[in-house]
Amino acid sequence: MVSKNRIGIGFRIGKLEVVAPTEERKNGYTIWRCRCDCGGERLLDTRTLKRGSIRDCGCVTKVPPGATDLTGRRFGKLVAIAPTDQRKYGGGIVWRCLCDCDNVVYVSSHQLTSGYTKSCGCLSHPPLKDFIGKRFGQLMVIGYEGKQAGMHRWRCKCDCGNETVVGQTLLQTGKTKSCGCIQQKIIYDNLKLVDGTSVTILESVKRRPNSSNTSGYTGVYLDKRTGKWIAHITFRRKKYNLGCYERIEDAVKARRKGEEMHEDFLNWYYQEYRKEGESHDGQGIAATQPTGTDGHYLPDEKERTEAASTIGTCRAEITGA
Repeated sequence: MVSKNRIGIGFRIGKLEVVAPTEERKNGYTIWRCRCDCGGERLLDTRTLKRGSIRDCGCVTKVPPGATDLTGRRFGKLVAIAPTDQRKYGGGIVWRCLCDCDNVVYVSSHQLTSGYTKSCGCLSHPPLKDFIGKRFGQLMVIGYEGKQAGMHRWRCKCDCGNETVVGQTLLQTGKTKSCGCIQQKIIYDNLKLVDGTSVTILESVKRRPNSSNTSGYTGVYLDKRTGKWIAHITFRRKKYNLGCYERIEDAVKARRKGEEMHEDFLNWYYQEYRKEGESHDGQGIAATQPTGTDGHYLPDEKERTEAASTIGTCRAEITGA
């Protein structure tokens, strides 16, 4: 008969009885083969047997000593059902969990207690929302276009008549409110386009002439092939050649002479065109133009194309290209 405090064959703790030593060691302690009353076996070292922290082969105690029993506890949509024999890196127990959607998943104790995993994955894939018939700014959702790049896409009809496909997140956050006509309208208004010419850009050039080209003068450049100075000017999307000269001074003089057409245009705009616009019931010429549901003027396709073309032409003019 083995002494109560001495570990050897016949020593008993809980449902376990030591039946034989093994040749294995753990930190210098003998590892013993133990048999449980249920017939199962388990290997335990001398120190563990003395502590009495393990008292069965696992048939009763499912969670090892030192580990937290999560049985029955809820973590988001998951309920921990039972521990498994699987272990994560570091010895963490893998738990069998039941999700509220009836799916069964296996999650480590760390992922559960840290809040990293709260469902079988169904939370990261919410059901598709029905946006058809809903309005977002000037867009009315008319159909679903599928999922692309991780985002649901909806076909929308804009108040201007155009159709466009927009991501669901962009609609919900308000980042997209039209097919692009709002932005185009802002550009159109800011440019003050008249017959394809931007009053705003002409005004800015008049206040602060741009001389970023190699000659130092807008609309004047050196033709490397002929070695002569070329002067040109752009007006109403048309480029006028003002001649080629031996001296840069003569090219600059020709350019300044050509700018008189800009001056004449601005004078006409201030004295006649703008006053004509104000005479339309005090609301300007745009009062007779189509508007969206929010009352904003919506330029038509021809005007949008004209605005885009004018931006490129005016940029070239300003840089002296």
